[in-house]
Amino acid sequence: MPSFPPDFLWGVSTAAYQIEGAVHEDGRGASIWDTFSHSPGRVRDGDTGDIACDHYHRWEEDVELLAELGVGAYRFSIAWPRVRPDGAGPVNGRGLDFYDRLVDGLLVRGIVPVPTLFHWDLPQALEDAGGWLARDTAERFAEYAAVVADRLGDRVARWITLNEPIVHLAQGYAFGTHAPGRELLMDALPAAHHLLLGHGLAVRALRARGAAEVMITNNCTPVWPASDGEADVAAAAVYDGFHNRLFLDPVLRGEYPPFAAALSDAGLVRDGDLDVIATPLDALGLNYYNPTRIKAADGGPMPFETVGIEGVPQTAFGWPVVPDGLREVLTGLRDRYAGALPPIYVTENGCSTVDIPAPDGRVHDGARIDYLDGHLRALHAAITEGVDVRGYFVWSLLDNFEWAEGYSQRFGLVRVDFDTQRRTPKDSFAWLRAVLSGRR
Repeated sequence: MPSFPPDFLWGVSTAAYQIEGAVHEDGRGASIWDTFSHSPGRVRDGDTGDIACDHYHRWEEDVELLAELGVGAYRFSIAWPRVRPDGAGPVNGRGLDFYDRLVDGLLVRGIVPVPTLFHWDLPQALEDAGGWLARDTAERFAEYAAVVADRLGDRVARWITLNEPIVHLAQGYAFGTHAPGRELLMDALPAAHHLLLGHGLAVRALRARGAAEVMITNNCTPVWPASDGEADVAAAAVYDGFHNRLFLDPVLRGEYPPFAAALSDAGLVRDGDLDVIATPLDALGLNYYNPTRIKAADGGPMPFETVGIEGVPQTAFGWPVVPDGLREVLTGLRDRYAGALPPIYVTENGCSTVDIPAPDGRVHDGARIDYLDGHLRALHAAITEGVDVRGYFVWSLLDNFEWAEGYSQRFGLVRVDFDTQRRTPKDSFAWLRAVLSGRR
């Protein structure tokens, strides 16, 4: 394994709805994912996050796993409906108590807490009032950020506002495959503006409370035209604008990409909004899983279609495994945004594999080891080429509730038996521990 900088931050990531469970305990309110997962036909096998990994009760065991792994940081998310059950009303102290305990448990073991404030679990009460299509939700998000920072800010220095807003927008509001299940196609764009506005307002709220480092996490993908034909190249450019630039151009340049100009034309962008959205960041979170190959659409409501990438391995999810795509996306960000690009943390990278315990009880997930090894080498190549990357977080510590796929996809370094909640570190856990201890 190549040598990374001595102050490089190594971590793993999780998300509240995917692992916590305890959805009805200690005053937690309902989220859009509670509603969505309990709606027939929405989630594979009718799975829900009601119990998930039972992390709410087993967090100490999970923190011990982090310590055993040897990571320096843990990226988790805070459940908005656990802190403000209806999204805007009274603060639920018992919900904040849980994150108090978690943060203290991390710090006593020398692990840096890196909380994400929004990882898709919008309080259902806010969705009922319009969700991210309503400007008011951005204001409520900033209030929630302030509440959390007032409680945890004396011990938490690094914050992430939003996780993958493009995925939440596309799958939740445009195509309806995630909560809240709306199918608005391009009419979902107002949600993009309000997510971004909420981010900017939250950055200012966190800074006002002494936050040392604030970032947003975006999912980025290299976009490859399916051919050199003019139509495919144009379609790929449109997709790049939608997936990569919609949530980066406003944050880093203070402007929307051309295809989103309709937001201003519709009066959604008010005076001063873009200044708020472009409040300078201390870092950028990047989630990378795979490139995307695009061709021009043969009719239909969108001008592009995704097509498969052939000749490469695939994960259990069917995603193409292209480690060099991580280097490509990192150098592409550097070239596109130049001096406007802050330091980067890779805040998610990982894969699902078919993880069946062997007769000896071990989980031999060699495909995951190969995946991580290849991506770390690609990451090192990007750093060698001059990209300022400060850290890397594996997705994920635990097998968990994988959104609309329920429990059918396993991304964890640790296998979870969802019937017994028994945790079993996989071979990839031991491999990464050896990497972090310098034995590889």
